[in-house]
Amino acid sequence: MTTLPLVDEVTACCAPLAAAPLAEDDAGRLAGLLKVVADPARLRLLSLLASHPDGEVCVCDLTGPLGLSQPTVSHHLKVMAGAGLVEREKRGVWAYYRIVPGALTGLAALFAAPATGARAAS
Repeated sequence: MTTLPLVDEVTACCAPLAAAPLAEDDAGRLAGLLKVVADPARLRLLSLLASHPDGEVCVCDLTGPLGLSQPTVSHHLKVMAGAGLVEREKRGVWAYYRIVPGALTGLAALFAAPATGARAAS
């Protein structure tokens, strides 16, 4: 049995929050993924990767904007890669990272409001 990255597990198992209540196991999976992104440095890394014109960035170019050491940035990227949010390509001594296509869209879809029908005002 192969283990899916956390982002794939969550987007495969969980209906959008507005569609149906989360089961306990699904809530645990989603909370695990949210813990991965609920770190200021990781959010900034996702933003830097997503907004980069080339769509990928060398880890060497991420330390300056974050003000963190290369080992710390690499640790954060490794955690995000393990969750299935980013992917790594080694080129010589450098590692380049990019966001996994569809990863953020899949995560965002879990929080999307229903497309039809308005909620009753409370």
